Amino acid sequence: MFLPPKRSLAVLAVPLVSLLAAPAAATPVPSHAAVHPVVHSVVHPAAHMAVHSAAHAAPRVATLVDVRASHHPGLDRVVFEFRGPLPARRGAGYVSRLNADGSGRTVPVAGDAILGLRFGGAVGHDNKGRPTYGPARETFALPGVIQVVNAGDVEAELTFGIGLSRKASYRVYTLTHPSRVVVDVKTPFRTVPVRTYFLDSRAYAAGRRPYTVAVSRPVIPPSTARGALQRLFAGPTQAEHAKGLRFVASGATGVRSVVVRDGVAHVRLTGSLRSGGSAFTVADEITPTLKRLPGIRWVKIYDARGRTERPKGHSDSVPESLEP
Repeated sequence: MFLPPKRSLAVLAVPLVSLLAAPAAATPVPSHAAVHPVVHSVVHPAAHMAVHSAAHAAPRVATLVDVRASHHPGLDRVVFEFRGPLPARRGAGYVSRLNADGSGRTVPVAGDAILGLRFGGAVGHDNKGRPTYGPARETFALPGVIQVVNAGDVEAELTFGIGLSRKASYRVYTLTHPSRVVVDVKTPFRTVPVRTYFLDSRAYAAGRRPYTVAVSRPVIPPSTARGALQRLFAGPTQAEHAKGLRFVASGATGVRSVVVRDGVAHVRLTGSLRSGGSAFTVADEITPTLKRLPGIRWVKIYDARGRTERPKGHSDSVPESLEP
C-alpha cells in the first residue's frame, strides 16, 4: 500500500463473504398446464457413452474482458465483465494487504483500505498469455475507489484488490447477458476537489514548460494534504496516461507522514529516493500539488531516514538524493 491507514478513521467490521453462485430455482408448473406422460426410449450404448462424456466434460472457464468503475449517487461501482459464464466461485472481503498469488509478495495498492476479490473458474489472459481485460493496475478519480489492481491469474483463479479512500460497506452481485460481477461500495462522506500535478511527458520531451499538468481529484476533508498525495501516488487515469501524463516516483514508494505547521508542509517519503541525474523528480509533483492547498506556502520533503537539505525556516527543501 502506498500510504498507511489513518488511525483516526472509524473501522467498519466487514467480514469476509463468500458469494457462491446460487442454483437456479425450479420453475413451477401452473395448475392449468397440460402434463405430458414421460416416454421411455431405448438408448444405443454408443449414444449413452457420448452423453456420459459430455456430462463429465471440463466446465467452461470465464474470461475477464473488462474492468471499469464509475460513480453513482451514494456509491462507487466497479464492474468485472466476463466472456462466457460467470466465475464459478466469487469471494470478497477486506484485507490488511494484497498478496500476489504464488510468490506471496505484497502488491502495493493506493488507499486507506483494500477490498480483496477472488474469482474461481476464471482467467484474465488468452492462450498466448496476453491480458484480455486491460492494464493490471488502473487508477480511477472517484470518491471512494482509487485503484483496481490485479494480484494473480494462476490456474483459473483471478485475484484483485480495490484500493479505497476509506473503508465502507459494500455489496457484490452478478448480472448476465453479458456476464458481470458488480461491486457497489458506499460513499457516505463529503469530498472536496484538489489539484494533483503529473509530468507532461510530451512537453518535457519537447523542452516546453511547464512540465506538469494539473488534474482534479476528490479527497475527504480535513486531511486534504494527505489525500492529495495519496491520489498523486496512485498515478494518472488511463485517459490521462493516453494524453502523456506520467507519475515520476524517483524511487519513492509512498508517503509515511504529512505534517503542516506554520505554513510549511513536512512530507516524509518511503523508499530509496534518487534523481537518477534527472532535473525532474517526484519533488516537482509534490510541491505544486501541496502549494495549491490553503495554508501551505512551503514544502519540505524528507527521505526515509528523515533527511532534507534545509530542515529549518520558511523555505522549500528536498533531500540531497533528489538533486540532479
